[in-house]
Amino acid sequence: MDYSNSDNKYTLSILVNNKSGVLMRVVSLFSRRGYNIDSLSVGETESAERSRITIVVTGDRQIVEQIKRQVEKLVDVIRVSEMTRSGAVSAELILVKVKCDSVNRTSILSVGEIFKAKIIDVTLSSVTFQITGNSDKLESFIEIARPFGIIELVRTGLTALGRGDSKLADISYGDDL
Repeated sequence: MDYSNSDNKYTLSILVNNKSGVLMRVVSLFSRRGYNIDSLSVGETESAERSRITIVVTGDRQIVEQIKRQVEKLVDVIRVSEMTRSGAVSAELILVKVKCDSVNRTSILSVGEIFKAKIIDVTLSSVTFQITGNSDKLESFIEIARPFGIIELVRTGLTALGRGDSKLADISYGDDL
């Protein structure tokens, strides 16, 4: 998946108070309005009192602006900002379990090495890789690994930070990174 601003995909970073129910309220807003969430990543920030929700959503500019305004009104939402390709760094993590045997083991390990994948589990019939990077890199690995036989795959979803010294908590409402 390409999570950049092309093809009507937008990345929103939402800083919230780290309280029970906040994620449910944010996701429910998307659901009630019929917005499609392509990717969702949530975790504590540098402060245990705050969490950051990164959501990739499909829509047009008008819908994205409406989403931002509605999310900003939710209880415990501190900031909402759109992450742009030029104004942010982003990454995703995938775990991929691939079939391998004595015949193709060297080939699949070479593919992993090319993509700077970390091997996190090996058996006689499979190897599990951990790969981080942009969505294009991950999609390329998946396509190359597919002929070997992907047993299982899981993605974390995109996460992003603004470039430079500023942080989301310091940005005024409506400002984009």
